[in-house]
Amino acid sequence: MVSKRVLECDVDITRLCKFFNCSSEDILNMYNSRSLDSEILLKWCKILEYDFFRFYSQNLILYSPASADNKTKKNKENSKMHYFRKNIYTREVIDFMLEMVENGEKTKKQIIEEYNIPKTTLYKWIEKNRK
Repeated sequence: MVSKRVLECDVDITRLCKFFNCSSEDILNMYNSRSLDSEILLKWCKILEYDFFRFYSQNLILYSPASADNKTKKNKENSKMHYFRKNIYTREVIDFMLEMVENGEKTKKQIIEEYNIPKTTLYKWIEKNRK
């Protein structure tokens, strides 16, 4: 994804080398790397003006298991960390779900069960999309 974005933005390899303070070989290794350190990925986000972390956060939204309400409430109350609500879906996620329904790839029931999306939420998306 990083190398695709570099091509889209037409960023010169010398600029990348200066930004990352490394050789062109190191840049190519990053392209082919299976994973990148979060600090490096953040730098890629900045120079390419693209949120690569969104892939991970959307994956968490779509595939994380539902948690028990009592346990979640206790953890939120005792935690000093900021709480991110799971039910915040990006436009891309909504479009992806609606496209699967429209194309017949998945039924509404399959989407509700596989992605833990509330039934009312999915039906609201469908209703809003019709307008």
